[in-house]
Amino acid sequence: MPATYAVTGVASGIGAELARILKEQGHIVVGFDLQDTSRNVDHFISLDLNDPASVQQAAAAVSVKLDGLSNNAGLPPRDGLEQTILSVNFLGQRQFTHAMLGHMNTGGSIVNMASRAGHKWRENLAQVKRLGLLRTPDQLVDFIAAEGIDPVRAYDLSKEAMILWTLAETEGLFPRDLRMNSISPGGVATGILDDFAKAFGDRMSINVARAGRPGQPEEVAEVAAFLLSPKSHWLKGEDIAIDGGMGAFNATDAMGLADLQPSD
Repeated sequence: MPATYAVTGVASGIGAELARILKEQGHIVVGFDLQDTSRNVDHFISLDLNDPASVQQAAAAVSVKLDGLSNNAGLPPRDGLEQTILSVNFLGQRQFTHAMLGHMNTGGSIVNMASRAGHKWRENLAQVKRLGLLRTPDQLVDFIAAEGIDPVRAYDLSKEAMILWTLAETEGLFPRDLRMNSISPGGVATGILDDFAKAFGDRMSINVARAGRPGQPEEVAEVAAFLLSPKSHWLKGEDIAIDGGMGAFNATDAMGLADLQPSD
C-alpha cells in the first residue's frame, strides 16, 4: 500500500535522495523547495522557509493527507547569513511543521534533519531556549547582536535547536498519534560539503579522515526513509547520529576510553 510523504529540500542533497528512495519504494512524494524540480516528485510546491507567508501558503497548498514529513531543507554556515541560517534551519522548519500537522494521518511520522554540529546542546541549553522563544525572522536581528553569533555558531545553534525541539514536541504529539525523531549526519558529500570544510576546518577534516570518507546522501536518506515508515513506530523523540563513527571517535578521546580496548 503506497504512502504519501512530504519532503522539504527535495531539489538536492539528502532530500533529493530521500525522494528517489521513496519513489522506488512505490510511495507518493509531495516535494517542497525554493528551487523547482519534478525529479522523483508527484506534486511540487514552492517553499521559502525564511518567509512566514510562504510557509503558510505552501502548507495551505497541500491537498492530500500525509503519512509523513521529512524536514531536510537547510543552509550551511556562510558569512553574513546568520539570520537566514537560524530562520531557515529552525524557525521556518518549526512553523512549517506546525502548519502541516492538520494534513497528517494518524500514525504518521515527522523526521527532522539535525547534525553532529548540534550535539553540544547540553553546553548551550540556555541559549537554545532563548532562541526557542522567538517566532519570526525579524526577531533574530536583536538576538544575533545580543548573543554575538557568527555563521558557524548560527549553524550549530540551529541544529542544537532541532534536536531539542524534537524532544520537546514528542509527548505533545501523542494525542494526534504522531511521532517525531531527528537525524544527525556528520560530513556528507553533498553540494554544500565545501561550505562545511571552509567553515569548520580541522573540526570536520580530521573526523572525515578518521572515518575514511564523508558519508553519502543515500546513506542518510535510507535511515530517514525507515524513520518515516511504520516499521519505526516505536522510535519516538530520538536523535540518530549517522556519522561513520565520528561521534564514537570523539567520545573515546574525551573520556579516555583507550583502556577499554583490547591490548595487542
